[in-house]
Amino acid sequence: MLTGVISLIAIIAGIIIILLFIGIGIYNLIVSLRNKVDNSWHQIDVQLRKRYDLIPNLVETVKGYAKHERETLQNVINARKLGIDAKTVKEQAKAENMITGTLKSLFALSENYPNLKADQHFLRLMEQLNGIESNIAYARQFYNDMVMKFNTRIQTFPGNIFARMFNFLSRDYFEIEEVSAREPVKVKF
Repeated sequence: MLTGVISLIAIIAGIIIILLFIGIGIYNLIVSLRNKVDNSWHQIDVQLRKRYDLIPNLVETVKGYAKHERETLQNVINARKLGIDAKTVKEQAKAENMITGTLKSLFALSENYPNLKADQHFLRLMEQLNGIESNIAYARQFYNDMVMKFNTRIQTFPGNIFARMFNFLSRDYFEIEEVSAREPVKVKF
């Protein structure tokens, strides 16, 4: 009888230990995914900062050729400020939509100024901007993939139990909302 009780206690203890290790594994996986989401957001932020640093140079170059286009230039500067000041993913997405739209206006403006289109400094800035735009698109895709994995993990069983216990909240995707912003920035020389 005593050996039967000891065996039962050993089995129950073994089950508890196995469940504890499974729980630790699930918790660690959720934390790992959360950290990957945060890291991928920081990668987007790095690319956005590069873009923000490039915009004033671009505006100054255009300003030299298109002095009477103040409204377009001011719109670009205002959109950049919104992006810098954004605090959430949704605010950042909205600001990036505005920046994309204002940059399209800036590029369209360059069509009216052949000397601007031929300026080597302007061409270098445009080339850098195109590279940054590609990096932003890649970083956005990676971020959204990580958000999908994280959200799936915390919304499905048994991850949803741990998500509620430890207050893991769903993350927002970094999406382009405006249909016109879904088109790539077109640069013509």
